[in-house]
Amino acid sequence: MSISESGVYRTQGKRVLDVMIVLLLALPVLLVTAVLALCIMADGKSPFYTQSRVGLNGRVFRMWKLRSMVADADEVLSAYLAANPEAKAEWDRDQKLKNDPRITKFGRLIRMTSLDELPQLLNVLTGEMSLVGPRPIMCSQRALYPGTEYYAMRPGITGYWQTSIRNESSFRQRASYDADYYADLSLRTDLKVIARTFAVVLKATGH
Repeated sequence: MSISESGVYRTQGKRVLDVMIVLLLALPVLLVTAVLALCIMADGKSPFYTQSRVGLNGRVFRMWKLRSMVADADEVLSAYLAANPEAKAEWDRDQKLKNDPRITKFGRLIRMTSLDELPQLLNVLTGEMSLVGPRPIMCSQRALYPGTEYYAMRPGITGYWQTSIRNESSFRQRASYDADYYADLSLRTDLKVIARTFAVVLKATGH
């Protein structure tokens, strides 16, 4: 693909691809999401969860997910980190925990298969996210994130980091994946990442 073709894809084609795929997947995704939502509602709480994330050009948006954690997740995390210095160090380094006390049993299942991300197709349809791109960072993580390419792209449901060693990398290492993706961004790249995503989902390695 030439530089000019790549530029057209960045500015127009990528958005067209996002909308086309979301519309094609809309019916099966709605059915699967409805079934999962009913299972999550068994504890009497809302099956959906939203959180502020940083998007294109630093704009903040509400990202949708199926709830995989207990209702009082923030309080549970704070208490756990205060009582466990090793977990606190892991959180400070990676911004995630391998043994996260907030995650429910059913939540662990949908996180392993990445099914908790399905509602983000709504974010893609509204233009806040893309199917492929850097993983959305939280507002509190902006000071920790060392790269700049992230802010020039819509964050993605899947991407280089999400289909690589995401569970073994530190938070700061994510910036190198985002920089590589920004340099490689093209229709061919996105199609390859989407294909790899199916393999990652089947392996159920998320947490």
